Amino acid sequence: YGKNTIKFLRLHREGKKHFVKEVEVCAHLRLTSPQEYLEGNNSLVIPTDTIKNIVLVLAKKNGIPSLEEFAIDICNHFMTTFCQVAYVKTYVQEVPWQRLHEDGVPHIHSFICVPDGIRFCEAEQCRNGPLVVFAGIKDLKLMKTTQSGFEGFYKNEHTTLPERHDRILCGELFCKWSYGECKDFDFNCIWKKIRECILEAFAGPPDCGEYSPSYQKTVNCIQMLVLSRVSQVQVIEVVLNNTFYNVVDMKNLGLTNDKEVLVPVEAPYGSCACTLGRK
Repeated sequence: YGKNTIKFLRLHREGKKHFVKEVEVCAHLRLTSPQEYLEGNNSLVIPTDTIKNIVLVLAKKNGIPSLEEFAIDICNHFMTTFCQVAYVKTYVQEVPWQRLHEDGVPHIHSFICVPDGIRFCEAEQCRNGPLVVFAGIKDLKLMKTTQSGFEGFYKNEHTTLPERHDRILCGELFCKWSYGECKDFDFNCIWKKIRECILEAFAGPPDCGEYSPSYQKTVNCIQMLVLSRVSQVQVIEVVLNNTFYNVVDMKNLGLTNDKEVLVPVEAPYGSCACTLGRK
């Protein structure tokens, strides 16, 4: 049991310069006894309102240097404070506020919300067990308008899809990875590096791109690049929900449409997923 969607903004000031972290937290516990379920005995139950207040107090006292460190703080607090807690799981996701720049100059106290992917993390721990930390990015919308195709696929009497050697590749990406033993990691730096790997593997070199023969291959390229460059990542899951575009037939309008006007296919849409880990 626990508390969902604990939303708050943490404001940190350094002189005139302000820093913000707006997050949503879910914290769940499992107790050593199920007596509240079986007997209606609530003597060990930590109220969910107390759970919410603990999260807010920890944000006030310790700040949020990174989502992962904050999630670890929450797990550690429940494990060290309450002997009746057998398991704790914390999920934290961030609202994507970025500092506003005017003529290249960073503003000291103004921010803009940029929907370029939502950062999240999870931390969970059993009593006398290891602390496990996951991190990720979701709702990251990506598109490239060429250097993508889909050919040579299996065909039978139900196949109507034509082969394509030049198409738009577009999708919404979910990526989640697990760390090994968490030491003194710079979680913020690692997250930014993994995001850069995702964008690089998806797009290819900026002057020419890189051909993608399938969504599946693109997913694998993202995973392989992350594992090759970020040693702290042990297992990485990528889900790519595909958006397809059809070229509008404008012959009846007396126009030739050379893939200049397209409409998205709302449903059904494709999805591919893969989980890849080190040996």
